[in-house]
Amino acid sequence: MAKMEIRILLADDDIDDCDLFATALVMLEEKYSFTTVHDGNQLIQYLKTCMVTSLPDIIFLDLNMPCKNGYECLVEIKSNDKWKNIPVIIFSTSFDQQTINQAYKVGARHYIGKPSSFEKLKKVIQSAVSSVFETQQAIIDIETFVLKP
Repeated sequence: MAKMEIRILLADDDIDDCDLFATALVMLEEKYSFTTVHDGNQLIQYLKTCMVTSLPDIIFLDLNMPCKNGYECLVEIKSNDKWKNIPVIIFSTSFDQQTINQAYKVGARHYIGKPSSFEKLKKVIQSAVSSVFETQQAIIDIETFVLKP
């Protein structure tokens, strides 16, 4: 039986980070389809145009984006009946505990601080994707919310 292709959406305004993320996905063993958007408005517009069957399986979401920040997008995603079950993984340079707690309370699945090396990036992406598909629970406890490579 063929493996299912995992649909990943990355919302990040940093083009270099998007390129590194895409390269890391190619090097992992799973099959992925990968889409990027570069601000919060593009993210919400993208979700609005998706048919239910083509919504992303996972959203990696940067917090610091123009137009509409990642936190605003997270609130909008989690309050929309069509999108609320999509696992959202915060992918940010911010490691402020208050920000992490807010993302947890609103319903993000995990929080990842952007890693300093490419190898760590590959590990943490694989860890996040594995967690989403291996752990059937929709809510993660705060102790396992922050993923580290």
